[in-house]
Amino acid sequence: MMNLAAALQRNASCKPDKPALICGDNQITYAQFDALASQVAHGLVNKGIQPGDRVALSCPNLPFFPIIYYGIQKAGAVVVPLNVLLKEREIKFHLEDAGAKFYFCFEGTDALPMGEAGVAAFEQVAACQHMIVMTTDQTQLLFNGQPTLSAFIKDQPGEFDYRSRSADDTAVILYTSGTTGLPKGAELTQSNMVCNALATENLMAAQGDDVHLVTLPLFHSFGQTVNMNAAVLAGSTLVLVPRFEPQAVLELIKAHQITVFAGVPTMYIALNHAFADHDVSSLRIAISGGSSMPKEVIHVFERQFQVPILEGYGLSETSPVACFNHLDRERIPGSIGQPIQGVEIRLMDLEGNPVPTGEDGELAIRGHNVMKGYLNRPEESERALRDGWFFTGDIGRYDEQGNLYIVDRVKDMIIRGGFNVYPREIEEVFMTHPAVSMVAVLGIPDREYGEDIRAYVVLKEGAFATEAELQAWGKAQFAAYKYPRSVVIRQQLPMSATGKILKKELRAEL
Repeated sequence: MMNLAAALQRNASCKPDKPALICGDNQITYAQFDALASQVAHGLVNKGIQPGDRVALSCPNLPFFPIIYYGIQKAGAVVVPLNVLLKEREIKFHLEDAGAKFYFCFEGTDALPMGEAGVAAFEQVAACQHMIVMTTDQTQLLFNGQPTLSAFIKDQPGEFDYRSRSADDTAVILYTSGTTGLPKGAELTQSNMVCNALATENLMAAQGDDVHLVTLPLFHSFGQTVNMNAAVLAGSTLVLVPRFEPQAVLELIKAHQITVFAGVPTMYIALNHAFADHDVSSLRIAISGGSSMPKEVIHVFERQFQVPILEGYGLSETSPVACFNHLDRERIPGSIGQPIQGVEIRLMDLEGNPVPTGEDGELAIRGHNVMKGYLNRPEESERALRDGWFFTGDIGRYDEQGNLYIVDRVKDMIIRGGFNVYPREIEEVFMTHPAVSMVAVLGIPDREYGEDIRAYVVLKEGAFATEAELQAWGKAQFAAYKYPRSVVIRQQLPMSATGKILKKELRAEL
């Protein structure tokens, strides 16, 4: 029997006065964290929430998120975190698809009025019986006709012993980004989430006095496991950042003596540009995931910050960490390291047979981190989960030393005139151009070759280059079948809330 919330209760008992959550001027100890989560759990149980019921949560990186997340876990229910950028129609879909009986939603801001969209969506879903809105005004009792969190937890006891759950009971449902078709809910068990947090804690050599800077959205699997759950497991401190701004992040590292930073490549690119002799000496470890990290970005960051970046790999369906650069082994820039303990990764050909070392194949993963399946989608679950292996759709390659490299997404691979072209390789090289800040490469329809290659480029601030110059530079770097025939300079590229470049939006323009 297990429950993610066990670690929180242990810390509240062992280190009650230790800061657990810091956000702006607000500081919450482990004792206060546990008491607030207990009030949420009591409120849920009093409203009829049973073990296994699904509870949706829309909230940016504010103390509300971990408090409610762990309150739901204490009650034995299932957390369904929702992307804070979802609109009314999308929220309605997620509430219906998850079968959510309860919905917690932050009031939002003028720029991001998620509370209004959440209420409008909730009112269209009859099966979702209750909604609670988190507001910054603690005296407010109603928001657009719905009770606020202050009203919900008022007079609720501050102690609640978590309900024990079986290892195979669903703990969290994480919705994939839906690169093809509608988003799918990956059902992650208590064992998935606890084991992945434990593995991450070990990989980071986590310490109780670690201070995590949390810029990754907690509704996403990366921030949820690597920052929040691993930190709570170790009894560390979380400094929550609702919105990533590189200058503010650099200042927070010094102010709070941050030891652990986790981010996606676009965050590291921004930090490289913003760095100007800031004091970041407290940093012990930097972690990257979410998408492939260009080698040039690693070299610049490590030269400026004097701390190694450990790149990892995972997916929502794998809780998420599956592969990681280990602290006790040589780190090779560009490699995602080796499978974590208790996890196997094989590279398979199109027929599902293992490929030899040095050859490209689709990553298939087996271990304690692999999801139960996609909620209410048995056919898609069967396609993804075969003979105990989860087929990722990513192409990788092992070297002779057992280091794994991501080559590209199966769906991103470009076939130009019969030749396979991997966008990642072209993006890596373009990132070495002195004027290039960011790049996304994709295939575009071509009558003669089937597909041709286009690079969308964002220039560094103050840099100058023309599309023709970049196209000519690329031609000099690559074989004739590989170089981008088309280069488009943009002010910015479309990105997800986690900072991942959205190639599907670029494709939609085509």
